Amino acid sequence: MVHIAVLLLFCLALAVDPAIGFYGGSMTFTPGNRYPDSSVEVHFYYRESSRGPCVSYPHWICNNVQCGNIIYTEPEVTDQDHSDQSQWCQSEVHMTTNISSNAPLVLSNSGCCWTDNIQAVGRWTLRTDVDVGRRSDTQSPNRSPVSAAVPNIRVPQNCFQSLQLLAHDPDGDVVRCKFSDANCSSCHEHTNINLDKDSCTLHRSGSLNPGLHVFELILEDYPVSDITVTNADGVSSVRDAFNLTLNSDPTALSQVPLQFGVEILAPVQSCVPDVNKPGFLTPTPLNGDVHHAAVGHMHEILLRAQSSDSSILDFQVSGPFNMSKTLRDESDGVAVATLSWTPQKSDLYRHVPVCFTAETLHSQSEMRCIVVVVARSMVLSGKAEVICKGDSISIVINKASMEGIDQNWLQLRDPTCSLTSNETHILGSMSLNTCGTTVEDSGDYMVFKNEINSFETPNAVITRRNQVKIGFSCQYPKLASVSSHYINHKSDYIFTESSFGTFGYSFEVFTDSSFSSRVDPNLYPVKVKLMDMLYMGIEAHSALPKVRLFIESCRATPEDNPYSAVYYDIIKDGCVLDETVKVYPSASMKYDFEIQAFKFTGDFDEVYISCSVILCAEGSPNSRCAQGCLRQTSRRRRRDSSQETARHYIIQGPLRVSRETRQHDAANNGGSQHVSISTGVFAGLFIVSVIVLAGMLVHKIRKTRPLDRMHLLSSF
Repeated sequence: MVHIAVLLLFCLALAVDPAIGFYGGSMTFTPGNRYPDSSVEVHFYYRESSRGPCVSYPHWICNNVQCGNIIYTEPEVTDQDHSDQSQWCQSEVHMTTNISSNAPLVLSNSGCCWTDNIQAVGRWTLRTDVDVGRRSDTQSPNRSPVSAAVPNIRVPQNCFQSLQLLAHDPDGDVVRCKFSDANCSSCHEHTNINLDKDSCTLHRSGSLNPGLHVFELILEDYPVSDITVTNADGVSSVRDAFNLTLNSDPTALSQVPLQFGVEILAPVQSCVPDVNKPGFLTPTPLNGDVHHAAVGHMHEILLRAQSSDSSILDFQVSGPFNMSKTLRDESDGVAVATLSWTPQKSDLYRHVPVCFTAETLHSQSEMRCIVVVVARSMVLSGKAEVICKGDSISIVINKASMEGIDQNWLQLRDPTCSLTSNETHILGSMSLNTCGTTVEDSGDYMVFKNEINSFETPNAVITRRNQVKIGFSCQYPKLASVSSHYINHKSDYIFTESSFGTFGYSFEVFTDSSFSSRVDPNLYPVKVKLMDMLYMGIEAHSALPKVRLFIESCRATPEDNPYSAVYYDIIKDGCVLDETVKVYPSASMKYDFEIQAFKFTGDFDEVYISCSVILCAEGSPNSRCAQGCLRQTSRRRRRDSSQETARHYIIQGPLRVSRETRQHDAANNGGSQHVSISTGVFAGLFIVSVIVLAGMLVHKIRKTRPLDRMHLLSSF
């Protein structure tokens, strides 16, 4: 009777206060200690959002009797609405259990009800699929994908374009998103919303009705290469790598839920960041950034945002429960939030998601999410000097600041770009579009980022080297016109490899066959006409005296992506395939050619040309340069890294095909030009016809006059 009374009181409370309701949830898990009996300690972190006062439902059920007892901490509030309306709240619960078998298991949690929403979704269900078998690639149990969302996402109806979700994996696996299929398939349909499963991004494809739109997603992780997962009893299973091009459907290593609501507000007059809605400014972390923290050391995250039309009242944060937030205002509508968090021993090895937005009374910034990785000690960073030039980044690391550092165990994001060193420093140099350098729009700056990481021998279980991670970047004010130089026109490519030092490539479009005058970078996209000849040249730049350039392949694509599904091979395996290509004689470090302009069929107006290039030691019989055109792949020889560089991809474009304008202009002028042309033609034909008829009449009159006269005389 007591339980029934409590249940009735709880239901009555829900009925009295309709603002209380489920507003989303997320789960991640991290394996912990492994005990002598082969059981594994697993830590689960569950965040739940709700409307009104914080209401948490930490009652997870395991389908496997080997789960053991699930120990819960008390729900702790991570962030909440501080206005009088109490519109949102989020809490976090830490759960621990010992799993005595490595067999896959499922944890589930469900309840009622979602806050009132457009799809009329009532009950909610969260499901987590766990497999803590030992992976062959990491020699450790699998860790789940990591994601989260702020409690209250709200966007004006005319401002929603896309929403990129955090999809991070601690093991470096491929993460994909899909809509949940539990209970009711129709509950997960979203009119005019498309989900890009590979990037975990929601895109708007049409108008959205005002109100709350519910999203119930599942994140899955897949290994990047084939691995085996071994259970405690020694039974192994093969997990295939995910390969999008093969349309394969491998089994996911794990599944975790991500559920949230997006409130579509009434339309507004304008959606300009920094003006009508808050926009982030530097040094706010970029979406997807990875921060590194250590147990017992405070880690700070600085957020800056600006809104000139209305004041920023708060920053909404989804983070760990013991993260603090302090706010302050600057001039010109700029607000700053400092997030402070000191990881505890229980946070060791966690990959913690932190999401945030800037809030005004009637608007909200984009949502950004980062990951904070917790280690036992601070990651070595050393003393580094970053040199930012107009088209390149250089980094110089002082060896004395990092005891025992070894350049041979460091790499850039793109491992084909290596570092060099001398007795005192480690050196790296790259252009703004090579070696894994990424470009991000931070709000007021364009930021070009890369990082140096330590790496280990594949399948190594132990290491005797400290972990090294050195992030570096160059930022350029958006007030400067960087887009034409860094995006439209591809600047010189710079690489560094141990056997060849620092070298580079330039890829240009020229005005004529002399290859002496390049097209001005400010004129990109280069406008061309079909059937015109294009003159393009690739040149290598190296301080080494006896090296030569080899063009292994060139491919055309309709987008700035050499791996586009639509492509046309111009040169392949060193062999020219396009019949209009003419290669001009040039020095060993240059490759000049012409090709007849073309466009891709369909609705494509732009063409990008990407080429795979190699530098070889002159006279080496075993290099790729010496092999030349290979019609058969089997003739390829093993690469000698001391005699040639890695393959590097360079790209130029876009080349924009000019459309014929006469017919287009006639269409643009509507029917008036057609009418005037038709009227003129008709008038001309009419005048000509009158003249011809008049001539025929005169001729007939002259011809008939004698006959008429004779007829008249004979009648008398």
